Amino acid sequence: MPTGTYNLIHQPCVPVRWSADIVAPDSGPLPDIVGLRELMLRCHDIESLAVSDAPAHAALLRILYALTARVAGLTDQGPEVDWDERRLDVLDAGRLPPDKVEAYFADFENRFFLFAPGGRPWMQDPRLADQCDGANTAGVNRLIVTRPSGNNHSWFRHDTDTAPTLPTAPEAFLSLLVWHYYGPSGRCSSRTVNGVKSASATAGPLRTALSYHPEGESLFETLLAGLVPPEDDVVGREDLCPWEQEELPDPDHPQRQSRGPRSRHTARSQHALLLIPDKDDLHVRDAFITWAYRGVRMPREDDYLIWQTSQQGNRYPRPADAGRALWRDLDALLLQNPPEGRAHPQQPRVFRTAVQVSEDLRVRALGFDQEGQAKDTQFIDASTPAVLGYAEVNDPRTVPAVGRLRQLGELYGRRLDRAVKRAWATYVRDAKADGAAWATEAAARYWPCAEAEFWARFRLLDRTGDMADGGFDPAATRRAFLRLAQEAYDAVTEPVTRTVRGAKAVSHARLDLYGTRPKSQPTTSPSSPAKTKEPTG
Repeated sequence: MPTGTYNLIHQPCVPVRWSADIVAPDSGPLPDIVGLRELMLRCHDIESLAVSDAPAHAALLRILYALTARVAGLTDQGPEVDWDERRLDVLDAGRLPPDKVEAYFADFENRFFLFAPGGRPWMQDPRLADQCDGANTAGVNRLIVTRPSGNNHSWFRHDTDTAPTLPTAPEAFLSLLVWHYYGPSGRCSSRTVNGVKSASATAGPLRTALSYHPEGESLFETLLAGLVPPEDDVVGREDLCPWEQEELPDPDHPQRQSRGPRSRHTARSQHALLLIPDKDDLHVRDAFITWAYRGVRMPREDDYLIWQTSQQGNRYPRPADAGRALWRDLDALLLQNPPEGRAHPQQPRVFRTAVQVSEDLRVRALGFDQEGQAKDTQFIDASTPAVLGYAEVNDPRTVPAVGRLRQLGELYGRRLDRAVKRAWATYVRDAKADGAAWATEAAARYWPCAEAEFWARFRLLDRTGDMADGGFDPAATRRAFLRLAQEAYDAVTEPVTRTVRGAKAVSHARLDLYGTRPKSQPTTSPSSPAKTKEPTG
């Protein structure tokens, strides 16, 4: 029996944003952070989660989906294969069943202690206290991914490993989730299992990936829309989350296949952690962070990612890219078979049925622009207007127009990139010059305007089905994106057009905006000096 006092069921651990029409009680204002029990009981009164770190938000949603499926009785198709109808019954009730919520947390209360000396803390491995070197722990700065640790630079705050600021239990809870889903590959703290010491971890299941989630008017809608229908052969009592399993996993024998959506989205971590609390159980003073499994890696499975296929035939999730706006992925979210060249993107499985909950669902994209190992660049958190009413299952005539609209926006973005790079290379008379500075500025000018143009034309599409292609006008759309590309090109290249050489280079490269090149092009040899040297500034 654990002796800890911080239980995630009752103690505040999840930041939330309450719906605007919810009135605070006379006893005081509504809490900004709640425990899991209150969150599940009152998710219909909550507008959304208020987690500021995108990877923690994405990870927490997967935990909440698993809890929702369990308390709502949606862990399998059932003897009548009526999962869709049962989900709508819960939706019609307007809230999750309170008795089921209470019963579930009563059954698993001992598994939700964040700190459990002598017991089994939530989503942690108590064996690490014996299997790892107690004199070589990770430290709390390593645990909190937004902090600098070791020899890394301090960008947003100053922390030292010798005198760190101890994170609160809610901070540690969210960082624990980030490590389970986004932990890096490579060397980690050594762990000895069955007499064999290892110190190498595999990347987490969501590392480098961008996940997409349907989002409703309330957290209740969001959680129901985010549920993925179990496959017909899934047995609900066998599809368990890590804290529901009787035994801790065997590090030498990772489970190759999940038993269903709940285990698929909660039991694929490649890292093992153990938090060490302070004497009051309100802060974390240290942590063990190491590998969870060795040997053959568990396959990456997730129903909230856009899966693509490489030229070698390997399946991989679309990576998180801080420089890529969400609208550029919209047709891959709405179309079951989106047009995307060689990548063959596959729609996230969750969007095949999410629209059954509501046609006014938005899309929330959450991720972490990072490399497979140590380098982390930027969190990604973006959302769309209500778009799932345009999903192919609802509106097969309009959705192809969304794909063509996106393709034209990207077409002129690529042409602009190619044009400014050619202009720079011609201007400096160096065919190998990449023109990165001009390309970056051109992208910064074009893409925000292209996004505004995309949404303006998207809102004009007809949803009644009366107009072919939703009333999409390809010629007008092409002219609009071309105009944006021309404006960005002119603004970027204008400083060099005051010279003859610069004006010729800019004029010549402009043809790339229109997708045309002359059959014979004058060549400029970098080794041949010009007769008249002109300034490049």
